[in-house]
Amino acid sequence: RFMVNLNNVTLFSESLKRKFRFRIASSTLRTIDKHGGLDQYLNKTSSRLLTDKAQKLKKQIEKNVSQKAN
Repeated sequence: RFMVNLNNVTLFSESLKRKFRFRIASSTLRTIDKHGGLDQYLNKTSSRLLTDKAQKLKKQIEKNVSQKAN
């Protein structure tokens, strides 16, 4: 049986200017760093691969970015 190395982390959203708590795998944390932060990671990751909480956050970020563009 495969065990995932989960960590409780607090990640900052640049566009929402807020911190969010997640329980994520170490490999996911490395991927977030690779993409340059939480906002970029969520933007580049398919919604079907994200948890419900991450999907809601992704929608909030997209809405916020589109409002700033107008």
